[in-house]
Amino acid sequence: MLVVDCHLLNYTCVVREELTLKCFAVSNYEILRSIDKMTDTRKKAVVLLSGGLDSATVVAIASEMGFDIHALSFDYGQRHAIEHEAARRVAKSAGVVEHVFQKIDLRSFGGSALTANIDVPKSVDASHISPGIPITYVPARNTIFLSFALAYAEVIGSRDIFIGVNAVDYSGYPDCRPDFIAAFQKLAQLATKAGVDGGTCSILAPLIHMSKGEIIREGLRLGVDYSLTHSCYDPAPEGKACEKCDSCLLRAKGFEQAGIADPIL
Repeated sequence: MLVVDCHLLNYTCVVREELTLKCFAVSNYEILRSIDKMTDTRKKAVVLLSGGLDSATVVAIASEMGFDIHALSFDYGQRHAIEHEAARRVAKSAGVVEHVFQKIDLRSFGGSALTANIDVPKSVDASHISPGIPITYVPARNTIFLSFALAYAEVIGSRDIFIGVNAVDYSGYPDCRPDFIAAFQKLAQLATKAGVDGGTCSILAPLIHMSKGEIIREGLRLGVDYSLTHSCYDPAPEGKACEKCDSCLLRAKGFEQAGIADPIL
């Protein structure tokens, strides 16, 4: 029997023993690597890759844990294609096994400053970001993304999906919360052939309890090149960040916390 001491709860981890699913949340990479070596069941991982600093960090985390990375990115009708280029740069730098770009049209629904002709809110600094769910929230976006990732994972025989959501330094999106990840984990078990047949597909959100500064420091430890990433919601046509949208301000806060300069500025 494999026993894991989980006093520090950060990383969602799954241990399989005779098809019995046991869920833990762990913050120690050494524990995660030991679990993988002892169970020898986790080989391929689907990683949602937007081209931002969070998803780039998650790619590095999954790679360090020994997974072959199958990256999944989306052209969902967002207001600019610059992040597509960033996702391709990150995927190439990380040496992923496969990078799938899925096109879906969320602009046909609109309802967000990222998918409709609505101004992106701007602030002076992160302390002035408005409370509540902002207009940059794209309705059900992570539910949609994870549904595609679940299908992709089942097809390639992967049991693990990584997503770079964060519930500490974030914009208040409801689909970035731990409760959402836990609920989707249950859905994954019920909604797939693999789940019905006794297997599982675990949803791993290693950044969910980390500050932006902690995320950046961890990425630097893993060798992430943040000059390849893009975070801005409202960049100039040539790609320069606006430095005033929520995403830019949270990124700036993270680099300040980490004590280093942002390489894209």
